[in-house]
Order: sequence, then structure tokens, then C-alpha cells
Amino acid sequence: MFALEAVHDWTDAPGEFVSWEPSAASATKAADAPVSEVPVSYQQAQHLRAYREHVARGTQMARLTIPAWNIQGRCDIRLMTHVINAYLRRHDTYRSRFEFVGDGDEVVRRTLRSPKDIKFVATNHGQTTAERWREHVLATPSPLQWDCFRFGVIQRADHFTFFMSVDHLHVDAMFMGLAFVEIHMMYAALAGGGAPIPLPEAGSYEDYCVRQRAFTSALTPDSPQVRGWFEFTDRNDGTLPQFPLSLGDPSVPCEGDLLTIDLMDEKQSDRFESACTDAGARFIGGIFAAVALAENELTGNPTYNVITPTSTRHTQAEMMTTGWFTGTVPVSVDIDPTSFAATVRAAQDAFDSGLPLAHVPFDRVLELGADHGVRKPDPGVPMISYMDATLAPLSPSVIGEWDTLNGKIYSEMGAAHQVGMWFNRFSNGTSVTLAFPNNPIARESVTRYVDAMKAVFVRVAAGRGELAATADLLEFGMA
Repeated sequence: MFALEAVHDWTDAPGEFVSWEPSAASATKAADAPVSEVPVSYQQAQHLRAYREHVARGTQMARLTIPAWNIQGRCDIRLMTHVINAYLRRHDTYRSRFEFVGDGDEVVRRTLRSPKDIKFVATNHGQTTAERWREHVLATPSPLQWDCFRFGVIQRADHFTFFMSVDHLHVDAMFMGLAFVEIHMMYAALAGGGAPIPLPEAGSYEDYCVRQRAFTSALTPDSPQVRGWFEFTDRNDGTLPQFPLSLGDPSVPCEGDLLTIDLMDEKQSDRFESACTDAGARFIGGIFAAVALAENELTGNPTYNVITPTSTRHTQAEMMTTGWFTGTVPVSVDIDPTSFAATVRAAQDAFDSGLPLAHVPFDRVLELGADHGVRKPDPGVPMISYMDATLAPLSPSVIGEWDTLNGKIYSEMGAAHQVGMWFNRFSNGTSVTLAFPNNPIARESVTRYVDAMKAVFVRVAAGRGELAATADLLEFGMA
């Protein structure tokens, strides 16, 4: 399943390791690439600044997305080289590199003159252990270098593991589906002696960057979307919300950790969804409501605040485009501690009304909100992400194929500054993966939080939604 795992936990049998990196000629062309008039996206600029800050502090940044899956047989290196280069040349995001102007925050883009300037070549490293290929993955160049993406295979007797390691600078959550089609399915078709699979025309991430800059440049502090962000920050001391329980001393550098919990089985998930739809909401609204009720039980807070990512893709071509098309939706939920139905309606309304704000990056809100008192977020910002693998473009058959291939998604555990919660609904149930600072205080807090959260999900699924919080409120003398 699409559960995030720590790359340090990636263990498997040794094998013959082959990696793909840019040729010397390709690297030279990237170094000599001219400055482009295409602006850097807000997402990319924020990522680059965050990386620079990590370097200055001497801490590691969690920046890599590392999907890996198995393919039967012996890898045809020549064919895989063709498939990898075709994939990289298809998406214009991979033609750009970035640099800061002097010591300031301005970022400029340099772009290769032609897609054909990209040429990755294979290197055979011989028999290699898991420790060695993990080291290779973690050595993926930084986002301030052009080639911040790598590919590799580990060949064994009857199959090989294919992986790619890509800096977040170039990808968002949808990239996995595109890469699986354009690399795995294309390789399978060609290796089987068939014709290349037809691919819809890809869009341009550069075009998106131009449109984003034009849109955000026209915004003012009085623009409705900006005013909406101001209302959200006003509820959160002028910035983004904070996780309500202690995460330890934020001044002490701390790597991240992951915790995955099964929340509901298939039948419970279906009943939970029915409770949402009966109240006029959707499953995603139910997630916000359940977490809100859990937080209310733990803290007594009458309002739940969180941010959630969503895709900013508009066109069919953009659906086929690799790039960072993600915005942030602010969600504020007024909680009725005795009623899941009332809370889920409020949560769904908050999410739906906040969707237009996703096109306004928070960094742009900071630029426009100085006089309003908007400030940079403190450590400990909570984030909720939701993926429903029972709906298109995913499906039980796609997930089944991924599981058959022993598909995994890894990430390195860099310094942790927020609490991320990734909710995944599959045909057999619903789970959540949490990322948090790896210290005893944070682990205890996150464990309490997820236990309370699971209890709400289970109660609602059992048909006791109108009492979703009452028992605990009475216990703590808060009802």
C-alpha cells in the first residue's frame, strides 16, 4: 500500500546494483544553462530557502521521495536507459536548475536548451548490500544542483527492484502514478516486444509557474482569498496553527519518526462514510471532524485549525504533468462536542470554502500581510493529507498490482518541525501515518493524540456519532 516508510528501514537481499546518473556532457550543459525568464514557483522557492536554512543550521532536510517496486526477470539495462531518458525529457521540470542571487532570497532559474540535453547513463556497482544502496540513495544531489534525481535497480536471481529518488523540488503526490505508467508500464510493454504505450500529451510546469506568478502578483491585501487567509491567521496568533500537545524543545535538533495505525476496517470505513453522507458531508470532512473531536477531548479547544494540501492542477494536460502542483487549504472547524453530524457539516463547509485559498501560497500571504501582523509559522504545524485509493485514478486493482510488486514509498527522516498526518483509505480499511519529532515527549503526545482520534472514528462507525465525545468529556469534567 501507499504507506510512507523510512528509507533507513529499507532492507532486502543483496544484489547487483546499477544506477543511472547524468553523462558528463549532460552535466556540462546543465552547468552552462542560460538564465530563464520563467519564474520559480512559490512552492519551489520556499523549498529552496528551507533547504538553505537547514544547511546553515547543520540539520538534515527530509526532501526525497523514493518509490521502489519489483519487476520479474533480468533488467534490460539498454532498454531501461531509454525509458528513463524518455521520462525525464517528457517533463520540463527536469530541465531546470536553481540558484540564489548573492546572499539574498531571490531565486533564478536556469534551463537546459533542449530536452535532448538530458542523458542519463548506467553504472554497474557490482554486488551491493542494502546499506550501500541506501547510502547511494541518500547521496542524491541537493535541490540546488540540477541532477537532484536518481534511478537504480538491484538485480537478483529472478527479479529486480527498480527505484527512483527525486527531490520534492520537482514532484508532488501525483508523480507516483505518472512515474509508474511512464516507467514501469512502458518498460513492461517494450520488454515484452510490444510497441510503446501511447501517452497523452504532457503539459508544462513552466507554464504553470508563469500563470501562478501572474495571479499572485495581481493580489492585494484586500483580495478575497488573501482576506480569507488573514481570517485564518487571526485565529492562530497571526500565523499557522500549532499541534496542541507538547513536542519537546523545538530548539533542540531532532530527526523525524513515523507511526502507522489502522483506524478502521472495510466495514467500519463504509459505516463511517455513511455517517458523513447522512450529515451532508464527505469522507474527507469526516476526517477533519473526527480529528477535531479528538483534539477537543484532549484540550477542550472549541475550534480546530489545520492545513491540508490539495492539487492545483486545472487541465487534463496538467494531470499528465510531473511538477509541484500543490496548494494549501486552511481549515477551521467549530466543534460541537456532542454531535459528529454537526461537526462534520462544519468541517466540510470549512474545507470546501477554503479550497479557493489553495491558489494563494502562504509565502505570498506573508508578503502581503506584514501590516496585518501575519508572521512566519512556528515549529509544530499540523498537516492532514487524505488519499482515497478506492476512487479513480487509483482503484483496488491498481493497489493490488502495487502490492503484488512489493511496492514501497520511502523517505529519509530529516529534522522534524511539524506533525504530518497522511490518511489513506483502501478497499480493506483506513489507516493513518504520522510523522513527528523523534523524542520521547513528542512520541507520548502523538500516541495520546492518535489513540483519541481512533476512538472517535470507531465510535462514529459504530453508530454512536452523536455521543462521539460525550463519554470522555464527562470523564474529564468538561461536559
